[in-house]
Amino acid sequence: MSLPIIFAIDDDRQVLNAITQDLKTYYRKSYRILSTLSAEEALKSLVELKNRNETVALFISDQRMPEMEGVDFLQQAIAIYPAAKRVLLTAYSDTSAAIKAINELRLDYYLMKPWDPPEEKLYPVINDLLDDWQTTYRPEFQGIKVIGRPYSSKAYRIKEFLASNLIPYQSIDAGAEEGKVLMDINQLDNAALPVVIFENGEVVSCPGIIDIAARTGLNPTLKNEIYDVVIIGAGPAGLAASVYGASEGLKTLLIERHAPGGQAGTSSRIENYLGFPSGLSGAELTRRAITQATRFGTEFLSPQSVKEIKLKADYKIVCLENGKEINTRSVVITTGVDYRKLETAGIEQFTGAGVYYGAAMTEAASCKEKSVYILGGGNSAGQAAVYLSRFAKEVFIVIRKSDLTATMSSYLIDQISEIHNIVILSNTEIVAATGTDRLEGLNIENLQTKEVKAVAADALYIFIGAKPYTEWLGDLIIKDEKGFVQTGREMKSFEYFGKLWKLDREPYLLETSCPGIFAAGDVRSGAMSRVASAVGEGSMSISMVHKYLAEV
Repeated sequence: MSLPIIFAIDDDRQVLNAITQDLKTYYRKSYRILSTLSAEEALKSLVELKNRNETVALFISDQRMPEMEGVDFLQQAIAIYPAAKRVLLTAYSDTSAAIKAINELRLDYYLMKPWDPPEEKLYPVINDLLDDWQTTYRPEFQGIKVIGRPYSSKAYRIKEFLASNLIPYQSIDAGAEEGKVLMDINQLDNAALPVVIFENGEVVSCPGIIDIAARTGLNPTLKNEIYDVVIIGAGPAGLAASVYGASEGLKTLLIERHAPGGQAGTSSRIENYLGFPSGLSGAELTRRAITQATRFGTEFLSPQSVKEIKLKADYKIVCLENGKEINTRSVVITTGVDYRKLETAGIEQFTGAGVYYGAAMTEAASCKEKSVYILGGGNSAGQAAVYLSRFAKEVFIVIRKSDLTATMSSYLIDQISEIHNIVILSNTEIVAATGTDRLEGLNIENLQTKEVKAVAADALYIFIGAKPYTEWLGDLIIKDEKGFVQTGREMKSFEYFGKLWKLDREPYLLETSCPGIFAAGDVRSGAMSRVASAVGEGSMSISMVHKYLAEV
């Protein structure tokens, strides 16, 4: 973390050099000393420092400067750094201006020139001011800042992407004091929202996800012309495959269209994963896996979508949406599943503005003391309810069945029964979402009595099952009637299997109808929807990749 700054300004170079040298002599170990001759240049620098999350502890400004007086400079400077201490350098004739500044500007001290010896006339004054400043100083957040309005769908998409990719960021309400300051000093209005300020101080209005990825290093230049294995999808299966592939010496590339972790990555708590008796969050599991994979040498592209796989002799060509083509000797498909969309009036309108698919942990804090609804009765819904109950005033779980026993693990049902602010609404469905610019209410129907009533709702989290993400796969890969990828001997029952499979051997357990292309995890037909089984299949797929590569 950067040291706090003491900022000095004086248009007289000789005086500026003297004060700068004295400050560096005494404070250089604990503070950075910055100085300039120009007030205009100083103000521009302060905006850049603010955008880069730097902290100014103290200003020392000369009063008589040609561009503007020191009092005027300090007036503008404290609008950017209101907590910084202020010292005015004055001549004897400037005393009245200094006294006026104390009353109107809350000037902390005025220092008469010359200040020799500094041990008596400079350092004791600065020490007192800095000691006072340190008592209330809190280090600036080091990372990306996202400025937006609450319940903004555009800001939500940016925050969700950053959080899912484990990129630290600070969410700032554009209407709050800090948001107003940042908007004002960068001369931005509400039409620019959402605004992202990157760590280098660069300010971008309404950036696209691909643009953010490029600026945060998520789309590096590929190191290899041909890969041994390309893994498509960075859920638990894909992450496991990338760890084992890279650790066993394969040139491994992992491609993810959104963010690593898949649906498991959004889970607030996974409590039945082997080796973690107290449980762990999906984000923590993802962070560990990404760190492990990259340490072994896996290259990672995100967000990048694959639109098709083409064949050329024994090679596979992975074609990205941006037109780039990647050559590989084998492919592992681990694209998992997507949450099913709720086709109910108002849901699409408020998606990202009060309506969320999955846990949406980035918005949990905004649910403090509010009414939250969760649609769905599976484990993911139960985990989200337990997590959100820490923030929300009340959490309602809406299910069509009479109870949770058929769809949720018993340990979660037991937890939910002990949390006083979670309510189960059984035999119920949502028939409409209402609001203006964000979700404000729901119309819910009792399926037994057919009674419909309107309820206030600040947020709705939807967990209504999932469908495989396989639309992008063409006729090259055999899928079952629900769209899941068929693998191994199961494919023999398909009438056109013989037209695709031309090898003498039978397909390996996780091999698709195209030799050298494998599938693992939830995208595979017959797979268990568990993190542990996905990790197992992902690691198993690499052993089959080795067998295939030995043949070609």
